[in-house]
Amino acid sequence: MIEFHLDAKSGLSPYLQLIQQVRHALRLGLLREGDQLPTVKEAVAQLAINPNTVLKAYRELEHEGLVAARPGVGTFVTATLTDTSLAAHGPLRLDLQRWLAKARRAGLDDESIEALFMTTFRTTSQEDIA
Repeated sequence: MIEFHLDAKSGLSPYLQLIQQVRHALRLGLLREGDQLPTVKEAVAQLAINPNTVLKAYRELEHEGLVAARPGVGTFVTATLTDTSLAAHGPLRLDLQRWLAKARRAGLDDESIEALFMTTFRTTSQEDIA
């Protein structure tokens, strides 16, 4: 089962953070069809947020066809976002872990690492389009 977390510095609203975390877990194969998401009550207790926030996220995921609510039982994954590239994740994760260790040895803090990664990611993505 996925364990949600919220980042007040992310700039994303809490309900969007929940949606993003479910999508990431689906894409990485951490959640599979049939898996149950935390109940609204569990998520509220864990995150100390309004139940409507969790419900809004779950409704959006349901609208996208990724989950389905079963009244009185919970919300369950109905689709996945994994693809054939999932096998490549292991070696790429190892490379990324090495890069992160190198960045930390160079003295970068988490915010600097994230900024460097996101800037490079966006620049590279734009170059691929052009």
